[in-house]
Amino acid sequence: MARRKKEVNILSITVGDIQNEAIEKIGRTLTQEEILIAKKGLEYGLLTDIDTIYSTIFYEMFGP
Repeated sequence: MARRKKEVNILSITVGDIQNEAIEKIGRTLTQEEILIAKKGLEYGLLTDIDTIYSTIFYEMFGP
C-alpha cells in the first residue's frame, strides 16, 4: 500500500483570525453562533469562484 505524503496547508483562517477581525470591525468578539455564520460565509465566498482564482494564478505564472 502506497503511503500518502502529508498535506501542507496553503491558507489557514483560524477562529482567532475571525475574532481579531470582529474586534477591529465591530468592537467585540463573536459568539459561537456568529462564528458558525462567519465560517459558512467564508466557505461560500472562497469556494464560489475557485476556478477563476486558479485560472488567474496559472495565467500569471504561464501567460495565455
